[in-house]
Amino acid sequence: MCALIGMAAVDEIVFHQLLGRHHFYDRSTNRVGLLSDALLATSEVLALVAGLFLYADLRRRRALADAHAWAGFLLGLGVFQPLDGIVDHKLLRLHQIRCGVDGTPYDWAWNVGGVVLLRVR
Repeated sequence: MCALIGMAAVDEIVFHQLLGRHHFYDRSTNRVGLLSDALLATSEVLALVAGLFLYADLRRRRALADAHAWAGFLLGLGVFQPLDGIVDHKLLRLHQIRCGVDGTPYDWAWNVGGVVLLRVR
């Protein structure tokens, strides 16, 4: 769970904030897009904190196997990208990876990157 939210945070920080490629919700005004990004960032931070508390609890109880932790981390990273690319970008059409250009190469790169992460585990 923590890795899934972590990848969402990377997406939000890099593509939404730093590069300004899109907002979480692009189908309205820029102000609504910025508000949607702020709400997304807030929910990501809350979920990351909850995930880190769960992780710390597993470590405290010595119930965490390193191999399983890494597999779960890569699984979370890999699941986020196709989930975001297919559901948010294509089915719900909340936003595109990049607006104003042909998004096909960006979609392929995003989704293939997720599949690569899933294959690594």
